[in-house]
This record gives sequence, structure tokens and C-alpha cells, in this order.
Amino acid sequence: MTETPAHDEAHGGGLGSRLNWLRAAVLGANDGVVSTAGLVVGVAGASDSQSALLTAGLSGLLAGSMSMAAGEYVSVSTQRDSEVAALAQERRELHEDPEAELDELTGLLTARGLSGDVAREAAEQLTARDALRAHARVELGIDPDALTSPWHAAVASFLAFTVGALLPLLAIVLPPESTRLWITVLSVLAALTFTGWWSARLGAAPPGRAILRNVGGGALAMAVTYAAGSLLGATGV
Repeated sequence: MTETPAHDEAHGGGLGSRLNWLRAAVLGANDGVVSTAGLVVGVAGASDSQSALLTAGLSGLLAGSMSMAAGEYVSVSTQRDSEVAALAQERRELHEDPEAELDELTGLLTARGLSGDVAREAAEQLTARDALRAHARVELGIDPDALTSPWHAAVASFLAFTVGALLPLLAIVLPPESTRLWITVLSVLAALTFTGWWSARLGAAPPGRAILRNVGGGALAMAVTYAAGSLLGATGV
């Protein structure tokens, strides 16, 4: 009976971690769709050359995916370094003054709604089982066994952006010249509808506004870049 809460807590933490990864993947794919669509639609406004469209799309895909991967790696590395440092400090404090740390854990459990006696007993049991893990979860909000890998985050961001970017790239270079622009726009808007709906579902939010924001932002990006490309093409720049 005493091990059930620990199992539930670990399960909940794993579920939260998976949801965060899914949200990051959806956002990465969405970014790949919008940024690459804006790029190729802008080039399409200035030129009908398929090779120019392919070159621009591939360049945007590679630059964007590498940028996303590098940014995610740096961000998660910084977070992980902070978590490792916090765990190291907590480990020192437990070694230097275990009684004060036990009192601190008792106070934290009391602040969460347990009575003084129950909080003390729970703190003692948690400390006896694994003091560092108990303080990490209750005090720091960190699971020592589930620190995020910066390499995993970087690879996931790279793949998500690449998958998203492939849609507008293929849509602009594969169809005939007469229909490529409209096929790209409709494909991108459909993809943004899906990613808006999925991100709202992951966040348990109403999908309508999320879809409108997503589709509206993507449509505006394509309209602005197409207008800019058309202006540059008309002036011969």
C-alpha cells in the first residue's frame, strides 16, 4: 500500500513529460510549415523558376531545422545544468545537516495540506527511502531519474521542423506551374488547421480559437511574403 503513491507520481510525471514532448513536436512542425511556406511563397511571387523554388525551400528547411536543433540543445542544456546544480546543492545540504532538511521537508508537506504529525511521518518515511529524491520532487519539482536530454530535444526539434517544412516544399515544386501556388496555400492552411487543433487538444483548450490563430498567422505570413516577392519581381530586383 505504501508504494502506490510513488508509482502514481512517477506515472503522472512521465505523462507530463510525454505531453511536453508532443507539444514541442507540434510547435516545431508548425514552425517548419509557416516559415518554409512563407519563404517559398515569397520566392514564387518573384519567380516562376522551379529550381529557384527548390533551392529556397531546401535552404530554408536546412537552416530552420539546424537553428531549431541548436536552439533547443542550448536551452535544454542550460535547464539540465541548473537542475544538476540544484541536485548537487541539495545533496550537500542533506549530508551537512540532515535534521534541518528533514524539518524543511516536513514543512513543505505541511504546506501542501498534511497535518503536522502526518507530514512528519511522511517526511521520515520518504527520507528513509531516498532523501535526495524526496527533496528533489517535493522541494525542487525535479525528477532525478527523468532529466531531459539536450540531444534528444535537439533531434526531436530537427525532425519536427523538417517534417513540417517538407509539406510546403513539396507542394510548391511538384505540381504544375499553373496550380502550384494555390496547392501550396491550401495544403499549408490544412496543415495549420490540424496543428492548431492538435495543440489545443493537448492543452485541453477549445480548438476554435487555436485554429483561427494558427491559420490566420500562416495566411498573413504567406500574404506578406508573396506581396514582397511580387514587388521585388516587378521591379526586377
